[in-house]
Amino acid sequence: MSDAVLLHIEDGLARITLNRPERLNAFNAAAAHAWAAVTREAVSRDDVGAIVVDAAGRAFCAGGDVHDMAAHMDSGAELSALAEVINSGIRALTESAVPVVAAAQGTTAGGGLGILLASDYAIIGENSKIGSLYANIGLTPDLSVSAQLSRAVGERRALQLVLQDRMLSADEALDWGIVAEVVAPDAVGERADEVARFWLAGAYGAYGNAKRLVRSQPSRTFAEQLHEEARSIGASFDTPEAKARINAFVKR
Repeated sequence: MSDAVLLHIEDGLARITLNRPERLNAFNAAAAHAWAAVTREAVSRDDVGAIVVDAAGRAFCAGGDVHDMAAHMDSGAELSALAEVINSGIRALTESAVPVVAAAQGTTAGGGLGILLASDYAIIGENSKIGSLYANIGLTPDLSVSAQLSRAVGERRALQLVLQDRMLSADEALDWGIVAEVVAPDAVGERADEVARFWLAGAYGAYGNAKRLVRSQPSRTFAEQLHEEARSIGASFDTPEAKARINAFVKR
């Protein structure tokens, strides 16, 4: 497997690290296929209860590697195929019942925004910047940006970001709802680990299924969603973890 994306699993925590710091963790073919492989492995393992997505170097992810595109791609079909590979990893995270926290230092742009939005809880540094920038090089959003950004911030704000070369400040990204927390730049990774450990120390199965309910809601009608909620809470009630926690609660 390529070392462009790393996977480390320990004590229930899977850490997925984008590892092309010299290219601001932008995706080339090797990174795309590594991303797809490690995300699928992380969500499929029974010993994983939480996932951290982080990155090496001074940036989180600059999207696609434009220099690599220019040097090695002869057609749009090649770029589309590579996007679909990365999409499979995004879907693995968003469709799973495992909560995901992103530790996104520095710059997040282009498809990197889609990777950030694939997390369920995002933490950035006070000096971070977040933007789209696709049209600056004549391209359109990919890697779930058009789908997830509008869900996160609303259609009008999503259009503001994709129709300008604007880079949001950390405080603006927090205000818009793209990220959950802004911390000191050198505390991003530590805080993300704290969030993941909070899930692992609690009812992480319930957290994961709560995430699944919210993430999968657009595929259902309102009535179907109510039915799925009822089914899910009943299934949760039957788990040993819930029985133990309910018993402890009533004995307080």
